[in-house]
Amino acid sequence: MIVAERKPIKEILAMVADFKKILLVGCKGCVTVCNAGGTKEVGILASALKIARKKEGNPIEIDEMTLERQCDPEYIDQLEEPLKNNNYDAVLSMACSVGPQFIARRYDNILVYPTLNTCFMGGALEHGVWAEFCQGCGNCIIHHFGGLCPIARCSKSLMNGPCGGSAGGKCEVSPDIDCVWHLIYDRMKQLGKLDQLREIFPIKDWSTSRDGGPRKIVREDLKK
Repeated sequence: MIVAERKPIKEILAMVADFKKILLVGCKGCVTVCNAGGTKEVGILASALKIARKKEGNPIEIDEMTLERQCDPEYIDQLEEPLKNNNYDAVLSMACSVGPQFIARRYDNILVYPTLNTCFMGGALEHGVWAEFCQGCGNCIIHHFGGLCPIARCSKSLMNGPCGGSAGGKCEVSPDIDCVWHLIYDRMKQLGKLDQLREIFPIKDWSTSRDGGPRKIVREDLKK
């Protein structure tokens, strides 16, 4: 999933400093799972903004809405009536960065602001702890490394073994970071596949994976 966290309240207050009425829009997708932008978080942020503005003697009106997803046009379309019938100064999106971009793309006559910082693609290690597992490079080769990703999980994205800074199974960046190449070696040894690590992989060519610009996937069988 995409993991995000809320921006500091001071930063969001600065965004809305000149506004009297805004629409705060959450997302029931990834950011709900990581407790950053679901219905509950929309309510918490709305209350925090109202309280802060009331203390300033400059109250703000905030309407709340949570969409099924902010990365699908069919759900973004649900904002049409609220935006048409209310004189909002701006829309604040509580989604990954795709959400505010989709809203801005669909409604070019309204200011759109992000309230979350999109961090990475990852998963939950335990309750309240998420870690990065993927950088979306576009060519997954983790099967060569025992199912572990050296691009996302190595601090230097090394493709052919650990650097000289790896010691005791930990990365030189921090003793809290496992050296993924240590993990890869142990796993491949357990699987009896150490010989596979002799294969040399070229440095990741990000320009090729991006094809010179934003990537796109087209499924002709799903197009209408």
